[in-house]
Amino acid sequence: MITKIAIQGIKGSFHHQVAENYFAEPFVLEECHSFESLVKNVILDTSSKGIMALENSIAGSIIPNYALIDHNNLHIIGEYYLDIHHNLLALKGQTIADIKEVQSHPMALLQCAVFFSNYPHIKLIESSDTAETAKRIQEQNLVGVAAIAGKKAAELYDLSVLAKDIHTVKNNTTRFVIVKSVNKEFPKSEINKASLKFELADKPGNLAFVLKMISDCQLNMTKIQSLPIIETPFQYSFFIDVVFDKYDFYEEAKRNLQQITRHFKVLGEYKNGRL
Repeated sequence: MITKIAIQGIKGSFHHQVAENYFAEPFVLEECHSFESLVKNVILDTSSKGIMALENSIAGSIIPNYALIDHNNLHIIGEYYLDIHHNLLALKGQTIADIKEVQSHPMALLQCAVFFSNYPHIKLIESSDTAETAKRIQEQNLVGVAAIAGKKAAELYDLSVLAKDIHTVKNNTTRFVIVKSVNKEFPKSEINKASLKFELADKPGNLAFVLKMISDCQLNMTKIQSLPIIETPFQYSFFIDVVFDKYDFYEEAKRNLQQITRHFKVLGEYKNGRL
């Protein structure tokens, strides 16, 4: 059976690039216009998997996606770190001097602001997706309009790269997670990272106690993110990522966390994408 992979965006997007890099087996791509529709796609088809951007080295966490994974009981079964390269794309035969406006995702525009400060004649317009703009330029033969997107979009939509790597901070990496409605992708011997969620009683020192316990169990916490609990003002859920050398260390920490936290939940157990 060919795996179905749901992505936010269309072919040529960075999510599409992650799908091609991560999955060795053949797959069918399901293009979704939002992360909400991606989640519905994964839930309704238990054979499908989804790819969701979760954090960027420049912009930080994509907090709504943490909530989507949690509230819909999705399981993180893997992760992939993609180096983001923003390029200026337009119809063939044009130069930057011909470009009157650039359309792209707001984050892409923000990350390339310094580059465009050198071209005050170019108007910057927000759009929903980097690859979608590239596709529209090709389909509608939009002269004088450029997109910010990856090389994959340039190849798929037959556009010229007017300028490469136009993002301000060159070390620009996005962490994507692979999600599924069920878990159990790897044997315990191959698992060395986990994503967890819990709540704490509002008492001084509770979080510090939890962090010390994690360290004592020889786990390294690589991420912590808090989200407000809507029903309880000024109370928070904590989302953490931990890496470990031995699954036994993690199991001990998990047992302890179940005892000292509230609403403890495993969001995923998988392979560390940094190794």
